[in-house]
Parts: sequence; C-alpha cells; structure tokens
Amino acid sequence: MTDLKYRGRHISDADILHIRELIAAHPRQSRRGLSQKLCEDWQWRQENGALRDMLCRGLMLMLHRAGEIELPPVRRVNRNPLTERTRPAPVPIDTTPIEGPLRDLQPLEFTQVRHTAEGPLFNGLMEEHHYLGYTHPVGENIKYMVWAQGRPIACLAWSSAPRHLGARDRYIGWPAESRRHNIRLLAYNTRFLIFPWVHVPHLASHILGQMAQRISADWQKLYGHPVYFLETFVDPERYRGTCYYAANWVHLGRTTGRGNNAKTWKATLPIKDVLGYPLRKDFRQRLAKIGD
Repeated sequence: MTDLKYRGRHISDADILHIRELIAAHPRQSRRGLSQKLCEDWQWRQENGALRDMLCRGLMLMLHRAGEIELPPVRRVNRNPLTERTRPAPVPIDTTPIEGPLRDLQPLEFTQVRHTAEGPLFNGLMEEHHYLGYTHPVGENIKYMVWAQGRPIACLAWSSAPRHLGARDRYIGWPAESRRHNIRLLAYNTRFLIFPWVHVPHLASHILGQMAQRISADWQKLYGHPVYFLETFVDPERYRGTCYYAANWVHLGRTTGRGNNAKTWKATLPIKDVLGYPLRKDFRQRLAKIGD
C-alpha cells in the first residue's frame, strides 16, 4: 500500500497501476505526451478547460524518482526562455508633466494589455521606471495600463498569489486543504507604477479602487473563475503604502524574510508588509469552501 501525496492529492496503488499501464500502452510517447494523456484520463483541467499538463508531469516525475514507475528517457532538454529572455527596450513616450486635480483627468481608461499590441509598451515602461524593473509573469496574470486624455499614466500587474503566506492565511483563517484548492481565487499585485512625470493627488488610491471593481470579472473572462481577495507586499524601507491604506486595504502582518524555499530560519530577504483587500463580504466562506 503506497502512502504518497502530490500537491495535496493522495496517490493510490490504483493510480500508480493506471500510470504503469498507460506507459506500457504507449511505449513511443514522450514524457509530455504521457502526461497529457493522463490529464485526459483523469480530467485534470484548469477552469478555462486547458490541461494541467505541468502539474501532471510533476506528479509522474515524482513517482519515477520514487521508483514507482519508469518514464521513458528525456528526448531533449528544453531551453529555458525565461533565462534567455532579453530585457524590454526603453520606449519613447511623451514625458510632459501631468499635474492638477484628479477631476481634470477623468474619465480614466483601463485597458488589459496582456497579449495585445500594447504589451511591449507596458513591459518597456515597467522596466525603465519601476525600481524592480519588469519581470515576466508565471501562471495566471493580468496586465493593465491606465490612460488619461490619450496618454498612459500608470501600469499595474497582477498574478497568481503565493501558495504560503502566514499573515494572509491567518487573516483568512482557511484550512490547509481549502488553501490548496482555492489559492487560485486570490490575485497578487506584483507591480504598481505611476509614471514619475504624473503628479496628481489621490490618483493612486483612485486607481486601486477602480481595480477592485473590475479585476474579478476580467479574471473570470481570462481564466474561467473569479477572484475574491487581493494582496500585495510593501517594502517599508522604501514606501509606507499610503495609497493602499487610502483605498481601504488592510495591514495583515509582515513576511518572515525567508522566502518560499528557505533552508534556514533566519531572514535572508527584505521583510515586507503584507496588505490585503477582500472583494466580497463573504470572502472567508467562499475561500474555505471546497467543491460546489
């Protein structure tokens, strides 16, 4: 009797037998092809219908290393496009100062620019003007540009939330099983940039308020599910997070400074404030729920 788990799923003897039979029935298939067939057999799909290929491949590799199955040899080593990706080039843009009261900029226009012609503009501006630069997102993500009077004034990037975050998890109060199942229902604000030539009081908190009203519906369109909770990190050595607090975000606590894969209990990374924003009053009940 096996006692194996992968990403919260118990792997039974019957599961292992099924994978062995699948490999035997397709001796010429690659590891990727086998994982795709297993996804189809088990109906492992994302909310948008796409196969959970990488998740399944990780499971099969774990079983291979444990000696439970024997995968075919690796046919080729894929190049990692993330390590070879060139940095976004600077983008020529009108930097004439934008100043004055917020009402003079209204209405603001929000455009989702992921996989659009405006994507390179977003990437270039973020690389040039954000102190952390541009980072290519992994997993579910959305990029926005904010426009006023025909000119871009801000950029925001959102991605999948970290799987483990003590301050956030204690605030939500969800069990570990619920967190594993529903972590996809959170969105993490990885970047927020208002361009340095834009000086408009209350603009940042206003943008965050507008984001809170639309991001769940936009996430639903892209990935087939909503989000119920927003979160971000603020480096207190650089910023106070004033715009988030003005937009009614809540201080949840601080990070430990140890990262996700830390091998020591000592802080090796900057300690940051963790801020959160519930998108629904019943967010705790929805995030604790498993299944229909």
